[in-house]
Formats: sequence, C-alpha cells, structure tokens
Amino acid sequence: MYLTKEEERIYDGELGWANQICMKILAHLGELFGADKLIPIDSAHISGVSYKTLGDAPSDFLKALAKANAKVQVKATTNPHSIDKGYICRKIPQEMCQKQRTITKTFEKMGLKNTLTCTPYYLEKPKRNSHMAWSESSAVVYANSVLKAWTNREGGPSALAAAIIGKTPNYGMHRTEEREPKAIVTLNTKLKNETEFGALGILLGEILDDKIPAIKGLESASKDDLKQLGAAMASTGMVNMFHLHYDESIRTENLEKINVERKDLIQVSQKLTTSTKKPDLVFIGCPHCSLNEIKRISSLINNKKTKSDVEFWVCTSWHIKEKAGKYADKIEKCGGHIITDTCAVVTWTEKLGIKTIMTNSAKTAHYAPTLNKAETIFTPLENCLKAVLKE
Repeated sequence: MYLTKEEERIYDGELGWANQICMKILAHLGELFGADKLIPIDSAHISGVSYKTLGDAPSDFLKALAKANAKVQVKATTNPHSIDKGYICRKIPQEMCQKQRTITKTFEKMGLKNTLTCTPYYLEKPKRNSHMAWSESSAVVYANSVLKAWTNREGGPSALAAAIIGKTPNYGMHRTEEREPKAIVTLNTKLKNETEFGALGILLGEILDDKIPAIKGLESASKDDLKQLGAAMASTGMVNMFHLHYDESIRTENLEKINVERKDLIQVSQKLTTSTKKPDLVFIGCPHCSLNEIKRISSLINNKKTKSDVEFWVCTSWHIKEKAGKYADKIEKCGGHIITDTCAVVTWTEKLGIKTIMTNSAKTAHYAPTLNKAETIFTPLENCLKAVLKE
C-alpha cells in the first residue's frame, strides 16, 4: 500500500509512539484487504467503549495512547458504554462503574466526544458520499444504505486509529465497484412491523454472509424499520449495506437470487423467542430509539402505569432524550426508564436479576442469550407494552 512521505514519517515513529502504532494498524489493515492508499475521512465512530465487553487489558492500552498524547484529527464519537448516569449505576458494584468512568475519561483526553450512542447519525447526519471510519455494525449498515455515506465496518482499534490519523485504508465500501449488489432479494410478502424487518435482517445475514443485496419490495419502508433491518443483518452476517432500488439495466445472471416467504420470517421470529415465561425486563431501543420512536411509545402508553414486577427500559441518546421533552417525561411518569449512554446488551443485566428479556429488537433477541445470559421473547412494540403496562 502506498504511503505518502508524511505517512511514512508517522509510520517510522517521527511523530511519536501513539501516532506510529495507529499508522501501523491502518497500514497492516490496508495491506490485508488490498488497499492502494489511505484516504481522508470526515468522521469516526468508535466501539469497544463498554467496560463489560472491553475488560482491563484493552483499557490499559487506551490509557497508554492517551498518556502518549494521542489526539483525534476528525470528529469522533463513541458507542454506548456499560452504565447510565443514575438508574443502572445505582444497582451494580461501584468498582465497575468507576472502571467504566475511567475509560470514558480516557477517550475524552484523546479528544473524542462521548456521545455514548449507537445512532450517532441522529446527533449529526453525515454528508452524502462522505468517507468515514465507523465501527458500530448497525450504524455502518444504516450509513451506507440509508444515508449514502461510505464506511467499512471497522473494529474498535482501527476506527480509533483512523480518528487519530484522520485517514482510513481505501478498500471495501470506499470503492464504488465494491458497493454493487451481489444478490437480488425478492419479498413475496409484505412486512407488517419492526419485528418482521428485524427477522428479515437475521435471515439475510445468515444467507448472504458479506454479499450486498438489492431488496425488492421495501421502497416505502420507514427509516426506523430500515434501521432494524440493517442492525439484524449485521448481527448474523458481515453485510455492510443493502440497496432499496435495483437498476434493471444491470446484468443479473451472475447475481444470487433469494426469495423470502412469510413462513421464513415466522421461523426466524420463533427461533429468536426462547422463553414463554413472564419477562423480567421489557427493553426497547436497540439500536437507540429515534425521536419518532419515543413519540410512538409515548402515544401507545396513554395514561397507564407499569407493573411493579417488570422493568421497562427505553434506551436512546441524551440528544434524543432532550429533544423528546414531554414524550420522554410521559414514559418516565408511567414507571418506565429512559436510559441513555448504554443499552441492555452492553450492561450487566444478569447482575440485576434479569433472566428473561422481552424486546422488539431482533439484534437484542439474537445476542441476549450469550451476552446477557438471558432468555428472550421477540415480539412487536404493542405486545411489549401490553406485557409491562397495567390494564
């Protein structure tokens, strides 16, 4: 991979250890995937922020970078971490909360904005055709597919390295030819709600692996539903984008053909439900809720109150919670919790006695059995609310 003279100086350590290690990460990544050069990026989004998933050794590496005066060169945001500012943190060991705060402060020292959300595009929408280095898989698919930005699915270290150098290797989703569809998906059924979009994503991720699909039949889908589709697709496969429109002039004989029937979606939904028990937690907000989703939850609550024996979490960013105003207040007055900075998947739900999680998120239903040691009930929002609200 070609490096400019300035990039070679960084690679050789002339601008310090922190910049050198970041440049070596990007150079080796570029060589691995056949990149021809590094290209400038507009922004980076860093995962690997939660102490629950990060642990102590990677935390020490982050501290070493910060101590070496590593600074980001572009706008850089962070994924959710393992605690919120109040409700959850009061219920788990304070030692764990303190270790999480240390990680957060380390990122701040390097110049990152601790947005602590998996939906950074709600804070600021990236420019169309802008090149980025994002590492949250659901955000990557949404950015490429819905927002028409350009980003690979970075790992946490490579996204941080790209933020510090201000560049990323030119391969994959940064190349026009790599963004062409490799499969055509035909829906032979109409998707009725967000869980069916999620089920479709789980199914396609398993089938496609990393092949980009053009999906026929989703032209009128809402952005919230497309968010669920992409998040689920990224959970079971390595798909980094999808197309909602397919140019019929492109030759299709070499493209994989996939037909999806209603029975396929039913089978996926059934597989994502592992329990028939009463839930301990009803969880909405994976990926983090949009303002429209908060408004919808608020409208469906009416004047009901939550049951005393079921937790009700709605996860979103601080940015959206503040914009939601009276809608967020209504959810909290009914007994629910608007939780920011974290989500059920990256916090210690098992330490809170939560053994069964009901959710409308296919991503959560897919990951909760392993990451949360919890059984799952996968069902649309209306059913989630029925389970947690008093009649």
